[in-house]
Amino acid sequence: MNLKKEAEEWMNRKHKKMEFNAYQQTAKSTAIYPPEHKVLYPALGLSGEAGEVANKVKKIVRDGIHNMPPDWREQLSSEIGDVLWYCSALATDLNLSLGTIASQNIDKLERRKASGKLKGSGDNR
Repeated sequence: MNLKKEAEEWMNRKHKKMEFNAYQQTAKSTAIYPPEHKVLYPALGLSGEAGEVANKVKKIVRDGIHNMPPDWREQLSSEIGDVLWYCSALATDLNLSLGTIASQNIDKLERRKASGKLKGSGDNR
């Protein structure tokens, strides 16, 4: 078995493909920032980490996927994980459930798909 597959299986056993609400509860224990900066701190962090994801994707577009360093997928995965952490922290600060947010988002997308409105722009499609 290759090392990557072994690592993935270990992570799956360890976290059992963690559900959003369980992730949010675990992530909450690592949220260390001043209470007076609730909402603001994770919103700014989310923006910064999303920018890091975009920057890595930009390099893939520029250089081509075949010219990426061997660990580019792991780097991108780590940055996406940071985005998820900040989404979780922001949801927690707003007393929202990450699981509910995910469910509501899927419902919205399924309605748009059913009505043929996945394409286009605007919130009220």
